[in-house]
Amino acid sequence: MKFAVLDFETTGTQSSDDIIQVGLAVIDHDLTITQVYSSMVKPGGKIPPFITGLTGIRNEDVADAPELDDVMLEMIPLLEDAVLVGHNVAFDLGFLQRALDRTGYLPFTGRVLDTMDFLRVFFPNLPSYQLSMVSSSLGFEHDRPHQADSDALATAYVFLKCLEELDGLPLITVQRLAELFDNQDSDLGWYFDGVRMQREAQPAQDLDEHRFYRQLALKVGDWMDIPSAEEAREGMPLADVSFDEFLEQVKDNLRKLLPDYEEREPQNQMFDEVVRALTDEKHLLIEAGTGTGKSLGYLLPSIYHSVKNSERVMVSTHTINLQEQLRERDVPLLTQVIPFAFRAAVFKGRQHYLCLRKFEHKINTKEFQSPKEDVLIAAQMIVWLTATETGDDEELNMGNRGGDFWETVASDTDSCLGRACPWFRQCFYHRAKHEAGAADVVITNHSKLFTDIKAGHQLLPAYEHLVIDEAHHLEDVAGKHLGMHMKYFTLVHPMLRLFKDSKTGQLAILRQQLGSSGSERGMEWAIAIDNLYPELTDVKEDWDKLSELLFALLPQRSDAAPGEAAQFTLRLLPQKKPDEWAEIAELENRIHIGLSQIIRKGEQVMNKIKESDEVLDSDGLVTDVSGLFKDLTGVRDDLRHFIKLDSEDTVYWYEANGNYRSKSLQMYAVPVDVSQQLKEHFFDKKKSIVLTSATLSIDKNFQYMIEQLGLKEAEQQGKLNTSMLESPFNYREQSLVLIPRDFPSVKGSVGDEHFVSMLARSLADAAEATRGRMLVLFTSYRMLKQVYEPLKEKLSQSDIAVFGQGVDGGSRTKLTRRFQDHPACVLLGTSSFWEGVDIPGEALTCLAIVRLPFQPPNHPLVEAKSERLKKEKKNPFMKLSVPQAVIRFKQGFGRLVRTANDRGIVLIYDTRVIESYYGKHFLYSLPGPKMEHMPTQQMVPRIAEWLSHRENEKDAANQEGEQA
Repeated sequence: MKFAVLDFETTGTQSSDDIIQVGLAVIDHDLTITQVYSSMVKPGGKIPPFITGLTGIRNEDVADAPELDDVMLEMIPLLEDAVLVGHNVAFDLGFLQRALDRTGYLPFTGRVLDTMDFLRVFFPNLPSYQLSMVSSSLGFEHDRPHQADSDALATAYVFLKCLEELDGLPLITVQRLAELFDNQDSDLGWYFDGVRMQREAQPAQDLDEHRFYRQLALKVGDWMDIPSAEEAREGMPLADVSFDEFLEQVKDNLRKLLPDYEEREPQNQMFDEVVRALTDEKHLLIEAGTGTGKSLGYLLPSIYHSVKNSERVMVSTHTINLQEQLRERDVPLLTQVIPFAFRAAVFKGRQHYLCLRKFEHKINTKEFQSPKEDVLIAAQMIVWLTATETGDDEELNMGNRGGDFWETVASDTDSCLGRACPWFRQCFYHRAKHEAGAADVVITNHSKLFTDIKAGHQLLPAYEHLVIDEAHHLEDVAGKHLGMHMKYFTLVHPMLRLFKDSKTGQLAILRQQLGSSGSERGMEWAIAIDNLYPELTDVKEDWDKLSELLFALLPQRSDAAPGEAAQFTLRLLPQKKPDEWAEIAELENRIHIGLSQIIRKGEQVMNKIKESDEVLDSDGLVTDVSGLFKDLTGVRDDLRHFIKLDSEDTVYWYEANGNYRSKSLQMYAVPVDVSQQLKEHFFDKKKSIVLTSATLSIDKNFQYMIEQLGLKEAEQQGKLNTSMLESPFNYREQSLVLIPRDFPSVKGSVGDEHFVSMLARSLADAAEATRGRMLVLFTSYRMLKQVYEPLKEKLSQSDIAVFGQGVDGGSRTKLTRRFQDHPACVLLGTSSFWEGVDIPGEALTCLAIVRLPFQPPNHPLVEAKSERLKKEKKNPFMKLSVPQAVIRFKQGFGRLVRTANDRGIVLIYDTRVIESYYGKHFLYSLPGPKMEHMPTQQMVPRIAEWLSHRENEKDAANQEGEQA
């Protein structure tokens, strides 16, 4: 088989656009690249500047290029008898067919394969499938992205790499892939089928590397064989070893392993503080500035304490990101330097783990919502199972449709067969749970902590010691989990999974099985299921009506990013219900009665089927359906709780965005104050809780956090230690804060014309002085949008790109990666960029803070907390708004200096920091950078001067290093 890997550069994406460059790499029968053809092509018109910017191809490059006729004449022999391959091949194929037609040739009728599909299937965990990203991930040079010959060659290498992966897969996996694409009428299915036949003719191979079970090849075997940490260790390695002795040994090993390892004083202090809190059974609030080495600062004492005292320590992070970082980076490092075997297990929420029983059922029945896309995701997972040890969805890049697919195969409590499941011993969730139960240290997340509380402590293994990282988020997560949060789809999804129409949905499949079982009782149950369909349809219609009524009540505002939920918000007051509430309550009552009948009748039928002695191949299906009825019970009760509006201690509100209207509805019922619940569930119950973050103090004290988190009593009883660790970085040398004191102020979330034009001009000047490498933080998406176009225009001559969150599409991670990879650009971000974004090194030189990050005072939760403080005769602005904004401000500032060598400038355009009585709280909370204020026009010269001074110092240091 011969492959022709094709890439075109064109003047645009429309059918009327012209080809300007061709690249074609030929892969021969022996899978070697035997020929690369490339040529410029003379277009009919001018090349747009945007295309020149992307490809580097200018009008003068194609002025004397051959005509399309001549190029096609040379190209066509290379395509003969070849399978056409391309990256996003539909684009190139379209241009090829039009070029053949234009030059009088017959259309291409051969087979066509897309490397995008191959990559998704064989490299399911790549973070991006963009050609240049893939090339660097797979370790080969792609030196000229968006030049056709370089792109064609890179695509050829990618394709060969995919074939190599396919070749390494066990036969059973190849057979499952071929079977999956059977009847799909796709060239991908044709190719897999050919590989299957070829492999079946070879002798059996690879029988030791994988476990084979129920027609799937798995990387992992039976989790019941995993011994506990104590069994694996044999004996007590820390019986007579003090923490200092243990630490010294670890540091020695770190020095041997990492030649540039340096001790950090703040980290040493953190070791001491954490170990003391765990030993003395006290709680600890510890603020650890950037660069402290916080993760090791709590992991080492936790492992020591756990192994020495046989007491498990639970570690909780706010984000899955940090959980992954601990798993991927910190734990493997500690495994190398700690002188005995220890176990650290990562344990997430159940919905993150694949349920093998549901997955097997899905691929056997081919129950796909959107067949073309879902078949690819299923193929991806079949391959992933040969490599994954966790079954965790974070390892997969499933694309945009992946979320819906995952929801149908994720593990969940209500549909779990437990020990009765044929997959029980291979189950990823039970493996993770067993590993957590057998571990010294368990790494979980804040959400799971609270889900565990709501489930009566049935989910996490028992623990007495807890470390909470990113602790400034604890109160927020507690509110969401101890309250109620429900979306439009919270009800729609389980209903659609039960019944979409008479062919799709779990009930429909069960109905078909019962109908064709040939038994009398089977027919009886099938009729009972038929009778549920109209009732389900009625409830769905009522729910749509209720959602539309709620949406109609929302005040019209449009101050949020597309997809950001805060576009329209309405707070509901128990004592002042809207006039329409009686009609809404009546609809809710109809839904409540309808759901109750569906659940009662549905569960009766399921129980009868379970109890019957008739042999039906539907155990798993019956369990899944029962699970969906349980989901509906939870939704029914949550909806009643929300519509009743009967608690004075709860804040009720709902929000939606204008794009998706009632479909984007989200309802909340959150306790105004969670401090009492945190105290009861955690601080009163646990022996020791360590709370850490880079931002816990305001004005160098912890009072705000102590009050918010319910630690007052612990403080009074002497059960709370506090510690503030300075960052090891020299902020005075490494960072400069500039405040333009004559900058115009702005009211609300929208800037007037004068403000916007001054801001765009000042940002553009600063960006030119710092050669891009600038992150601009906004507090409102509308203002970001106002500034985006004028800033882009001002920088268009300077070759500095501008990326905007919500404007340029892509997730936060993708935007951050684009920013890091681009030599000169400005990134505009809102809420989610204020923290958790890590851009070390040269990529970020300048951080601009447009406004102080106060939460909107009309946010329902802020409003309710303010009302409560007023009742207590306290000032809500100083007690709530300022502390929250200071913590956010410190998080934003922390984006700039991430390592000891980072240098950077912070521009604060909000003059309230120097003019208002509360501004000092913001500046005083920063870790000691050099601060200056001046007229706006003096900022750029000052930036240039400071940067050139830094450059000179760096050059001098480099010269000294070379001489040494």
